[in-house]
Amino acid sequence: METFDAIRTVLAVRRFKDTPIPEPIVRQIVEAGRLTASGGNSQPWHFIVIRDKETLRQLGQLARTGPYIPQAPLAIVVATDRSPLADSDGSRAIQDMILAAWSQGVGSNWVGFNNLPQVNPLLGIPEEVSVLAIVPFGYTDVAVGKGQKKRKPLGEVVYNERWGEPFK
Repeated sequence: METFDAIRTVLAVRRFKDTPIPEPIVRQIVEAGRLTASGGNSQPWHFIVIRDKETLRQLGQLARTGPYIPQAPLAIVVATDRSPLADSDGSRAIQDMILAAWSQGVGSNWVGFNNLPQVNPLLGIPEEVSVLAIVPFGYTDVAVGKGQKKRKPLGEVVYNERWGEPFK
């Protein structure tokens, strides 16, 4: 899939088949995160790949916005060092992983956002590291309308040179 097609068509997936994701695709997803640019090349991220059903179940209980995590065959917990750009850099890595997965037919969705300290002891993450998100991945069990997004028109969010100047 071309990059812009992945951006144009990616949708949040919250229902997954129990089909395992092949190891080469899992590796490509985490490589997409690892290769993401970061401020000052600090690379403040850590990725924990979770496949164990019991751990996925526990993550689903801990993340109030992710009760569907146990349905997924895989989740990646994204943790960051505490630094000024960590949230931004970690967010960039998450988006790259989501797009890499989508380009391979694997759906996902961002769960949580800096409100997951109870995940640290479950996964042995040091206290000085923050869990930014849990991202479940899997093949969707429902048809998703690729590209059927409800977005504001370009003219409402893009300006030319100055705020309010129409983008042509």
